[in-house]
Amino acid sequence: MTPLANVSADYALDALAGFAAANADRVLPVRGGVVRATASPPAQVAIVTGGGSGHFPAFAGWVGTGFAHGAACGNVFASPSTAQILSVARAADNGGGVLFAPINYAGDILNFGAAAERLRGDDVDVRLVPITDDIASGGAGEHETRRGIAGSFVVLKVAGAAAERGDTLAEVARIASDANAATRTLGVAFSGCTLPGAQSPLFDVPRGRVAIGLGIHGEPGLSEVPLGTADDVADLVVDRLFAERSPIPGGAVAVVVNGLGSTKYDELFIVFSRVRVRLESEGMRLVAPAVGEYVTSLDMAGLSVSLTYLDDELESLWRAPADAAAFTRGVTQARPARGLAASTAPAAVDVGSASEASRRAAAAIAAIAEEIGGVLAAESDRLGAIDAVAGDGDHGAGMTRGSAAAARAARDAVTAGAGAGTALRAAGEAWADESGGTSGALWGTGLAEAAAVVGDVDEPTTATVVAAAEAFARGIRERGGARPGEKTMLDAIVPFVDELRSAAVPGRSSLGAWRRAAETADRAAAATAGIVSSRGRSRIHGERSLGTPDAGATSFALVVSRIGNSDHLGEEGT
Repeated sequence: MTPLANVSADYALDALAGFAAANADRVLPVRGGVVRATASPPAQVAIVTGGGSGHFPAFAGWVGTGFAHGAACGNVFASPSTAQILSVARAADNGGGVLFAPINYAGDILNFGAAAERLRGDDVDVRLVPITDDIASGGAGEHETRRGIAGSFVVLKVAGAAAERGDTLAEVARIASDANAATRTLGVAFSGCTLPGAQSPLFDVPRGRVAIGLGIHGEPGLSEVPLGTADDVADLVVDRLFAERSPIPGGAVAVVVNGLGSTKYDELFIVFSRVRVRLESEGMRLVAPAVGEYVTSLDMAGLSVSLTYLDDELESLWRAPADAAAFTRGVTQARPARGLAASTAPAAVDVGSASEASRRAAAAIAAIAEEIGGVLAAESDRLGAIDAVAGDGDHGAGMTRGSAAAARAARDAVTAGAGAGTALRAAGEAWADESGGTSGALWGTGLAEAAAVVGDVDEPTTATVVAAAEAFARGIRERGGARPGEKTMLDAIVPFVDELRSAAVPGRSSLGAWRRAAETADRAAAATAGIVSSRGRSRIHGERSLGTPDAGATSFALVVSRIGNSDHLGEEGT
């Protein structure tokens, strides 16, 4: 369990604040994460990584000389938002360009990708190299689509060393890509992890069994086998890694035996002893092996083994000095402290001008947002349980955080005199920023597209509402890349929009049309129980998801049903 918390929702923020205070000589807190506390040479490439919290020492623990320049830290098992990543990247930038190296989860790629586009718009050169080392999450020909786990430690260490020696952004990106292509990881678990405040783990492993192919966001393994001895576990993992990439006699290899949170160091050393024997028996040369906790999963019991097949360049960079809060190697050059002021406050909303009618609609939007937040908070545990069947179980918590932030932002915008479009845009930005993850990014995008349709001048009409719903759906489809039938929120959104479009005709109640569309969304969400997941992190647990509805589709249906039953949705759609 993870029993030591104050408010569960603040777990990640509290942990990051404590980490930064305890390591003030190495890191500075900025909005969304941490950056180096020491100055980097002008024009040095900035390495920015990040991901969900709950994986310490990844990712904040890797910030330091010879390693990363900054880490964006999302909520527990949820990717950082685009705004968080931008904040960290701008604070870390030295004028030599920025390399984003996130682990390959849907929410991380969405948000790091959006941040990269924003930075390019500001004339900052940015490259994105996702880390894809987990052999359990895709076949031999699917290396680029696999998720990232503990092999990210090697890739970031190597890339950081390349930046430290003065390589250009193009060279650092190439080296990071080469290291990623050379790295393979497999993890096993002996028990699941428990989210802060939860009463039970996300999954169970029967006593005397070991789960193979777990996810560091608390996803269950793909299969289970008898546990056996430490040597048996080491052989199981090494055999599968060798089946993925054959050993190279005479070749050099970096080895990381990584504990996932509860497995003791003594156990890791025992496993490493067998891994070493297996590699050396194949004629391979171990280079600077690392044994310990590098990418954890809260309190999960288990371990992973990463192998990186090194050429001369990668070996030199892997051996290079580094000085981060959670990892040191050799002696690095002393650097002066940097004079960056910590920033925690988001930029104020520019409300612009608005008509009185649009301001009235904005007030209605703010009131409805409060109601949505209440519904999602009440359903948080159920949504989390649905998500945990084939995912990481954080959907309910993320939707609760996001909707509550959206309600606050809409209310603040109304207080400042905003119109409907601006209030809706502020709500979307706050939702994406606070929720993080895939769902946060998609809701933020959808609400931004809807806000552009609504505007701040005219009173929203039935036609406006339909057009805004269509824009919402289009934005989510384009941003996420999913299609109906893949067991995502689109499987509820598309039927909702289709029904709203056909039902909202002149001479008929727009409120009635919305309610009929909401009923359609509810049925469509329930029907996703019959779909095998083929998108996102749950795709590798596709069969496990059969019989359980999609969490995103379910939460969307809850939202539109709440709107349809609100006294603040008038007959003409306001």
